Amino acid sequence: MYPTQATSMVFTGAGDPFMKKQYPLPDPGAGELLVQITYTTICTSDLHTHSGRRSAPCPGVLGHEIIGRIVRCGANRQTDHNGIALQTGDLITWCVYAFDATTEIARKGMPQKSPGIYKYGHQPFTSTDGLNGGFATHCLLKNGTAVFKLPDTIDPGTVAPINCTHATIAGALRLAGDLKNKNILITGTGMLGLSACAMAKESGAGTVYALDINKERLEFSKKFGAARLFNGSLSADEINNQLSAEEKIDIVIDTTGIPDVMTKGLQLLTTGGQAIWVGAVFTQPPVAVDAEMVVRNLLTIKGLHNYTIPDLDAAVRFIIAKQHDYPFKTLVGAAFPLDRIDEAFALAKKGLHYRVGVVQ
Repeated sequence: MYPTQATSMVFTGAGDPFMKKQYPLPDPGAGELLVQITYTTICTSDLHTHSGRRSAPCPGVLGHEIIGRIVRCGANRQTDHNGIALQTGDLITWCVYAFDATTEIARKGMPQKSPGIYKYGHQPFTSTDGLNGGFATHCLLKNGTAVFKLPDTIDPGTVAPINCTHATIAGALRLAGDLKNKNILITGTGMLGLSACAMAKESGAGTVYALDINKERLEFSKKFGAARLFNGSLSADEINNQLSAEEKIDIVIDTTGIPDVMTKGLQLLTTGGQAIWVGAVFTQPPVAVDAEMVVRNLLTIKGLHNYTIPDLDAAVRFIIAKQHDYPFKTLVGAAFPLDRIDEAFALAKKGLHYRVGVVQ
C-alpha cells in the first residue's frame, strides 16, 4: 500500500530554519512521474539562496541535484528520454527544468530559456504544488521533464549532481567545440571545475590547466585530470610568461563567476581563443572587458546558464562510464537524513566539503 503523505522541508526565509510540512501524495497526470527521492546534494546555488545572496520563491522547496525511484507513472510516460522502458522502482535522474518543446526558443536549441519554464528547486511551495524540490520525500515530475534511467549499482552521492554540475560542464564543452590537442584552462576548482577538468581530459584536450586561490583544492584537481596548476594570485602576465608558444591557452572555462578572474581568463587566451562562462549565476560587479584586445586577438566569449537535454544525456553517459576513473565518490563529504537538513546546511556553509548530501 502506498503512503498517502509526503514531507517537504520548506525554505521560509534567508537564514531561517526549514519548516516541516506534510503534503498529500498526488496521482501523476498524463506525462508525469511521481518519484520518491533517495538522495539530494546541496548545490552552491542552494547555499546562495539560503543565505539571501540569491532570490528565490519563498516559501519554497530547495534542492535540484536529485535522484529518486519511480513510485507511479502517469499516462503516456512509459520510457525515459532514450526510449528505455520505465517502471516502478527504477532509479532515475531528471532535467532541472520542464519545458514546452513547441516554443520558438526551444526549437532554436535553448529549451532552458523557454517561456513558462518550470524549475525544480526554484518553484513556490503552494497548496496545489508542493512536491517540486529535492529537500522532500517525493517529487512530482511534470510533463516536459527529460528523464534518464540510472543503474542501481551507481553510488548515489556520485550521481546526484549529474543534473546540475556535470550537465552544465557538458554544455560548456559543447560550446567550446573540438578540444582535441587544445590547451584548456579551468578557473575555479570547486565541483564544477573538477568536473570540467575530467571531462576536458576525456575529450582529448592537449593540456588541462587549473587555477584557484585555494591551494588544497588546486592540488586535488590533479586527481581529476589537471596537469598544470596556477595559483589564482598570479597575474595574467605572470602566467603567460611561464607558457611557451605551444603551451598557450586556447580555451578558458570559468566556473567562479568572479569578475577579476573572468577578466584574467580573457587576458590569458591566445589568438582565436574562447572564453566559456558558466559561474556567473548571481549578481556581481561588471566584468572589465578590453574590447580592443577581444577584437585584435579574435576572441570569443560564450555564456551558458543551465543546459540542454543532450548535455544532460552526455553527462549521464560520462559519469556512468568514468565514475571509477576519478574520485567522484569522495566529493560528498557528509550526508544527513532529511529531518536534519538544518545541520546539513550549516555544515555545507563552512565550505569544508564540495557537497553535503541529504538522504532518504
